[in-house]
Amino acid sequence: MMDKLNKKSTPAPKPVYLPSDEPYLGRESVHHFDQVIISCLEANSEIAAYTHRIDLSPLQKAACQIIPQGINLALTIRELVRQGYLFGALVLMRPLIERAAIISYLYQYPDKVKIWEEGWKFGKRPSLSEMLDTMGGKADIIVAKQICETFGHIVHGDPTASQWNLIKFNNGRLGYSVGKLINDSELCDFICFQSYCYLIVIMGMMAGYFPDAKTSQNI
Repeated sequence: MMDKLNKKSTPAPKPVYLPSDEPYLGRESVHHFDQVIISCLEANSEIAAYTHRIDLSPLQKAACQIIPQGINLALTIRELVRQGYLFGALVLMRPLIERAAIISYLYQYPDKVKIWEEGWKFGKRPSLSEMLDTMGGKADIIVAKQICETFGHIVHGDPTASQWNLIKFNNGRLGYSVGKLINDSELCDFICFQSYCYLIVIMGMMAGYFPDAKTSQNI
C-alpha cells in the first residue's frame, strides 16, 4: 500500500487544468497512458468504419458494444487524472477492468456470447476473477482474485476504501479528501499504469475480433 502520509504541502488546486498545466504533466505513467490512448483511438476509428461495411457475427456485435465503453471509461479516467480527481479515477478503474475482462472472456469462450445476449445476468455470467483469468492466457487466479478484492473495497465504500483518499494537512492532521489531489504522484502512477494496461488489452481485442480490418496501428 502506498504511503499516504508523506504528502508535501502544495499550492491550492486550480478550478480547471489544461493539458499544458495539469498537475501530473511529465510523469512517465501519464505519458504512456496518453500514447496508448492515441493509438487506441486511431485503431478504433478505422475498425469502427470497417464494422459498418460487414455483416457482424453475434460475437462481433458484443464487441461493438463492449469495446467503445472501455475506451470511453479510459478517456474519462484520463481526464479525471488531469483535473486531480484521483479517487474518482480510481473508482472508474473497476468498470474499465470489467470491460477488458468481459471482452477477453468472450473471445476465449465464444459460445458464452449467448449469455451476453440474454442480459449477462448475475448467476449465469462468470465471476470477474474467472474472466480476468483469461486475459493473460495463463494468468494466476490468485492474482485475479486480489484485483477483484482491491477494487471491490474501493467501489463499495467499506473502511478499507478510505485508505485511498487519506491525506495529511499542512498542520500535520489527517483527513479525507473531498476534491482534487494534485500531489499524490504514487496514486497517479498506479491509476495510469494500471489503466493503460487494461486499455492495451481492449486494443488487442479489436484485432482479435476483427482480424480482417486493416489499420495503421500495429496492434
